[in-house]
Amino acid sequence: MKKLVFLFLCVTSYFVSEAQLFDPVQWKTSVKKISETEYDLITTAIIDNGWHLYAQKVPKGGPRPTVFTYAPNDDYELVGNTSEEEGITEDDKTFKMRIKYFAKKTTFKQRIKLLNKSAKIATEIEFMVCDDVRCLPPKVETLTFIAPSGNNKTNETKKDLAKLTNTEANMLLYGITENELQLPSIDINAIDKENNSSTLAAKTNKSSSLLNIFGLGFLGGLLALLTPCVFPMIPLTVSFFTKKDSSKGAGVSKAILYGFFILAVYLLLSIPFHLIDSINPDILNEISTNVWLNIIFFIVFVFFAGSFFGFYELTLPSKWTNTTTEKEGSGGIIGVFFMALTLAIVSFSCTGPILGSLLAGSLSSDGGAWQLTSGMAGFGVALGLPFTLFALFPNMLKSLPKSGGWMTNVKVILGFLELALAFKFLSNADLVAHWNILKIEPFLILWIVIFAGLALYLFGIVKFPHDSRMQKIGFARISFGILIAAFTIYLASGFRINKETNTFTPLSLLSGLAPPVGYSFIYPNKCPNNLTCFKDLKEGLAFAKKEGKPIMLDFTGYACVNCRKMEEHVWPIQEVDNVLRNDYVLISLYVDDRKELPKEEQIVVNRVNGGTRTLNTYGHKWSHFQTIFFKTNTQPYYVLVSSDGKQVLNTPVGYTPDKDKYLEWLNDGKGKAKKSLNSLFNQTDLLK
Repeated sequence: MKKLVFLFLCVTSYFVSEAQLFDPVQWKTSVKKISETEYDLITTAIIDNGWHLYAQKVPKGGPRPTVFTYAPNDDYELVGNTSEEEGITEDDKTFKMRIKYFAKKTTFKQRIKLLNKSAKIATEIEFMVCDDVRCLPPKVETLTFIAPSGNNKTNETKKDLAKLTNTEANMLLYGITENELQLPSIDINAIDKENNSSTLAAKTNKSSSLLNIFGLGFLGGLLALLTPCVFPMIPLTVSFFTKKDSSKGAGVSKAILYGFFILAVYLLLSIPFHLIDSINPDILNEISTNVWLNIIFFIVFVFFAGSFFGFYELTLPSKWTNTTTEKEGSGGIIGVFFMALTLAIVSFSCTGPILGSLLAGSLSSDGGAWQLTSGMAGFGVALGLPFTLFALFPNMLKSLPKSGGWMTNVKVILGFLELALAFKFLSNADLVAHWNILKIEPFLILWIVIFAGLALYLFGIVKFPHDSRMQKIGFARISFGILIAAFTIYLASGFRINKETNTFTPLSLLSGLAPPVGYSFIYPNKCPNNLTCFKDLKEGLAFAKKEGKPIMLDFTGYACVNCRKMEEHVWPIQEVDNVLRNDYVLISLYVDDRKELPKEEQIVVNRVNGGTRTLNTYGHKWSHFQTIFFKTNTQPYYVLVSSDGKQVLNTPVGYTPDKDKYLEWLNDGKGKAKKSLNSLFNQTDLLK
């Protein structure tokens, strides 16, 4: 019960934090000399009124304790454990136990022994805070201590920037500060109108995106229904409900409840991702572009494909199934819930790979946790709906096709799709890590082989272990085989050359799935469509000042689906290409670039929503630049600025697939830049 209360408080705090960002603890560090070789690392927590920070040790089943983790290096060694002040110990009304906590202000001390003349010591503090009505999810803060030898002075390390102010850090990183950046020079009414329309458009796009992912989840659920793990369960389960209860109404109500609980089980799976997302809004993007995680996704998807091909079975531990089956006998609502949970567990061998695709796809897209919830909802609705419908209309059961070899065919088809998607994640890792291995040519060849194999399977030429002997191939299977063969030919058309851009021709259906066409062995291009672009802000700014041209800041990503759609289907349009090529300086900043920053730029900075982060890679640097200067972290995101980088020319836009609207926006910025330049020349003439 205590764990349930804790989970409820964390989930509630997430939805509350949607409307308000809480950052009730501020951390400060200092270093005090004890002897020639020993120092105390002092960490002070300043806590807002009404909030409680918990001690390093709390009873089991209570809140998360405060945990200090000091990064080991050869410059120092720890002496003993981290000490804490006396604090307050009393009965906690929320957790119903006696807990030690701190209020307003407290100090932690860790003694160290210096092994070199000085040491730079990084520590991570994991902690959680609660007030009388809510608990915030656990959070991690990164702090740095500088311990100089032979110095009695206390050395303060600021929470925000490790010896640098925000202004100094931004000037170091970008050559410009956020205070120098001016908003579009248009009248207030126009700003309000533009902001309102852009806000409405953003909400509409978000709703549309959630609806699309719900649809994909629903489609995934329908596919799962056709597999051998789920399909035979429909008549059995519906018959169980309708025949067990003497009252037909009671049986129908339980079947409806059963369908609802199937939906609830899959929705519950998305809750942890909301907790992660509330701690750090960037974390899902960082997960989706993590090289090693994409490699893991690749391996897992290949493993899923092998399962669908019939080489082995995927199952969850039998103990889980036995436990839930035992609980089914509880009766009433609880029994029905455990029946739904049992279905989710025993059908995992078929639903697991589809859910894995849904999870990976949501993490790789822009909506994060909410997209995952929407997809899970679609999957749960599709999976639970038949049980409810057939319970309401039992005569419809007679119209269901009989179980048979066709369900094995569905699994094998899904196996080919899983194998194709696996190479999408390997491509993400290759792009982000700059391995230069899985470029557009080998990627297309692999997909051609996979879908040609699927076509041969549908025509009965290729077989797998669980396939039954076929007397003849049905019309539906032949039709689908012809469709897949046509798609294979379509993939081969990706090797056509676009003479205008000197690249392969991008395929609309593969935007965001395949690598960019410029990422090629034969026709390599550093920038989309062979445009001239810069991937460093300072370098691009210097060139723009020299040329006197306005700038288009392109916040993009190697694994960004909508970025590829814009680059491959909107930018190549002649009118758009002319403006980008001749009237702007393009600066493309990849927020998922994992190339390491120079040591002097690897600093600790403030987040927009509180806390700190360490900038280790170029992706971190450009992501921080976008959130600090433009208060957004979505990609693609396009900003038109003056040649000196200090004047935003009009309202920035995101994904804009309508080429006319995008061209109008580009021309509007170009006109404002020209007007601003003419005004500057007039002022210069007056001064003369």
